[in-house]
Amino acid sequence: MREREFWQLLEEVFGRSYGRSLSRDQGLTALGGLNVVEALAQGIEPRVVWNVLCDQMDIPDSKRWGKDHNAPPMPAK
Repeated sequence: MREREFWQLLEEVFGRSYGRSLSRDQGLTALGGLNVVEALAQGIEPRVVWNVLCDQMDIPDSKRWGKDHNAPPMPAK
Protein backbone atom coordinates (compact mmCIF):
# COMPACT_ATOMS: atom_id res chain seq x y z
CA MET A 1 0.00 0.00 0.00
CA ARG A 2 1.29 3.41 -0.91
CA GLU A 3 0.68 6.43 1.27
CA ARG A 4 -1.58 7.91 -1.42
CA GLU A 5 -3.77 4.79 -1.24
CA PHE A 6 -3.83 5.08 2.56
CA TRP A 7 -5.29 8.60 2.37
CA GLN A 8 -7.84 7.55 -0.25
CA LEU A 9 -9.05 4.69 1.94
CA LEU A 10 -9.12 6.94 5.00
CA GLU A 11 -11.53 9.28 3.21
CA GLU A 12 -13.63 6.44 1.80
CA VAL A 13 -13.98 4.49 5.05
CA PHE A 14 -14.18 7.35 7.58
CA GLY A 15 -15.24 10.32 5.45
CA ARG A 16 -13.04 13.26 4.56
CA SER A 17 -13.46 15.47 7.63
CA TYR A 18 -13.61 12.72 10.25
CA GLY A 19 -10.77 10.80 8.64
CA ARG A 20 -8.46 13.81 8.58
CA SER A 21 -9.37 14.57 12.20
CA LEU A 22 -8.62 10.98 13.22
CA SER A 23 -5.25 11.13 11.48
CA ARG A 24 -4.15 13.98 13.74
CA ASP A 25 -6.07 13.38 16.96
CA GLN A 26 -6.28 9.59 17.47
CA GLY A 27 -3.31 8.14 19.32
CA LEU A 28 -2.59 4.60 18.15
CA THR A 29 -1.84 2.54 21.26
CA ALA A 30 -0.25 -0.31 19.27
CA LEU A 31 2.21 2.24 17.85
CA GLY A 32 3.21 3.81 21.16
CA GLY A 33 0.56 6.52 21.04
CA LEU A 34 1.68 8.02 17.73
CA ASN A 35 -1.05 9.45 15.56
CA VAL A 36 -1.37 8.51 11.89
CA VAL A 37 0.60 11.51 10.61
CA GLU A 38 3.44 10.88 13.07
CA ALA A 39 3.55 7.14 12.34
CA LEU A 40 3.76 7.68 8.59
CA ALA A 41 6.41 10.40 9.06
CA GLN A 42 8.49 7.93 11.08
CA GLY A 43 8.43 5.50 8.17
CA ILE A 44 5.96 2.95 9.48
CA GLU A 45 4.41 1.11 6.54
CA PRO A 46 1.05 2.64 5.54
CA ARG A 47 -0.61 -0.81 5.58
CA VAL A 48 0.53 -1.35 9.18
CA VAL A 49 -0.77 2.07 10.21
CA TRP A 50 -4.05 1.39 8.40
CA ASN A 51 -4.59 -1.96 10.09
CA VAL A 52 -3.74 -0.54 13.53
CA LEU A 53 -6.17 2.36 13.01
CA CYS A 54 -8.94 0.07 11.76
CA ASP A 55 -8.39 -2.40 14.60
CA GLN A 56 -8.52 0.39 17.16
CA MET A 57 -11.68 1.84 15.60
CA ASP A 58 -13.33 -1.62 15.34
CA ILE A 59 -13.60 -1.54 11.53
CA PRO A 60 -14.22 -5.11 10.34
CA ASP A 61 -12.11 -6.59 7.53
CA SER A 62 -15.14 -6.57 5.26
CA LYS A 63 -15.30 -2.75 5.39
CA ARG A 64 -11.72 -1.65 5.90
CA TRP A 65 -10.67 -1.89 2.25
CA GLY A 66 -13.49 0.17 0.77
CA LYS A 67 -15.68 -0.75 -2.16
CA ASP A 68 -13.23 -1.51 -4.94
CA HIS A 69 -10.03 -2.22 -3.08
CA ASN A 70 -8.31 -5.52 -2.45
CA ALA A 71 -6.24 -5.94 0.68
CA PRO A 72 -2.62 -5.37 -0.31
CA PRO A 73 -0.02 -7.89 0.85
CA MET A 74 1.66 -7.32 4.19
CA PRO A 75 5.18 -5.92 3.94
CA ALA A 76 8.09 -8.32 4.37
CA LYS A 77 9.73 -8.09 7.77
